Amino acid sequence: MADMLSLVLSRRFGPMFATQFLGAFNDNLFKTAFIFLVAFHLEADDPAGAATLATVATGVFILPFMLFSGLAGEVADARDKAWIAKGVKLAEIIFMALGAVAMLLQSVPLALVVIFLMGVHSTVFGPVKYAILPQHLGEKELLLGTGLVEGATFVAILLGQVAGGLLPVAWAGPVAVAVAVLGWLASCFIPPAPPSSAVPIDWNPLSSTRRALGEAFANAELRIATMCISWFWALGAIYTTQFVPLARNDLGGTEGVATLFLTAFSIGIALGSAGVSRLTGGHISTRLAPWAGLAMALAGADLYFSVAAFDGRAGSVSTFIADPRGWRVLADLALLSIAGGIFSVPLYGVLQTATNSAGRARAIAANNVVNSAFQVGGVLAIGAAINRGVGVPAVLLGAGLTVLLLLPLLRRLPR
Repeated sequence: MADMLSLVLSRRFGPMFATQFLGAFNDNLFKTAFIFLVAFHLEADDPAGAATLATVATGVFILPFMLFSGLAGEVADARDKAWIAKGVKLAEIIFMALGAVAMLLQSVPLALVVIFLMGVHSTVFGPVKYAILPQHLGEKELLLGTGLVEGATFVAILLGQVAGGLLPVAWAGPVAVAVAVLGWLASCFIPPAPPSSAVPIDWNPLSSTRRALGEAFANAELRIATMCISWFWALGAIYTTQFVPLARNDLGGTEGVATLFLTAFSIGIALGSAGVSRLTGGHISTRLAPWAGLAMALAGADLYFSVAAFDGRAGSVSTFIADPRGWRVLADLALLSIAGGIFSVPLYGVLQTATNSAGRARAIAANNVVNSAFQVGGVLAIGAAINRGVGVPAVLLGAGLTVLLLLPLLRRLPR
């Protein structure tokens, strides 16, 4: 704990940590506030229309990752990453000011434009936040720093979603602007991170993405790490999108129970992400990843049976946690997510170290492209299965067991 606190309070890491945390929080605050505006005001009489707009908003946010990640990696390799972070955070203030106007006017088209711009913001910042860490952290600090960034991202997503749902519509925009200002102020304290690449930037989004993917998939370590990380984020997207129907339809619980699931899942990933460095002695090692994957599969299987053990009357949060069966469900979610953090963070370490510093951001960018494709593909596949009558517990079980297909790949990585 002392090591974590010391790192977070250091200038080498603290400003970047705060910057990325506030950015992830703001993305989810605005998206959630928009979804609540649509569901409870603009489309209150049309649940199907509200659900469609929520799906569109998610797709609009993810689209820039698929379009511009390669270009973002090129820029991050060729420019000072601290300078990029400051510029991105300044742009976020402008985007959120536009978002405040959209919320005030209750304009769906303008809000979707803002969500797209926030996706662009996150796309550009994504390669920076991981590629900058090896420049500022020591070898024994890198895994801890990476784990703190990933764990904090999930916590920020959770808190942003909660805040976006609780804040009155009129407040969401001004609060998002204030958070963006705080993020920019934090970015001003990030130490310089000069580029290592002398290669000219390819400003064509298509060819720069093709170059990033080509470099990543030509390297066996990067290829395996990218595929496994992308699977993990797809699984996270599948689980988090199905918590509400799982709680309401399969367990007979309230929205509070679904929020409890999301909380347990997010905190579990944060704990696993932050703790894996201690388990490996600070070394970037994937020796625990296969075991963590196996633990995820076992927890997912027990979750299926623990949900089936309920009689569909989970009720409120207090009723749910008063039932021992509820604690079994939460234990499964916690074990699955803690193992997920242990599974994924060392793989990010591979991305950061398996290529030279001149191409590190492009490797992260390639991972972001594949991540977004996996998330979209996974959610669509699960949605199609549910539409065909497959139950949510069975869908989650099947998605979780796919990790077994990755175990042979993981064993090919350097231990």
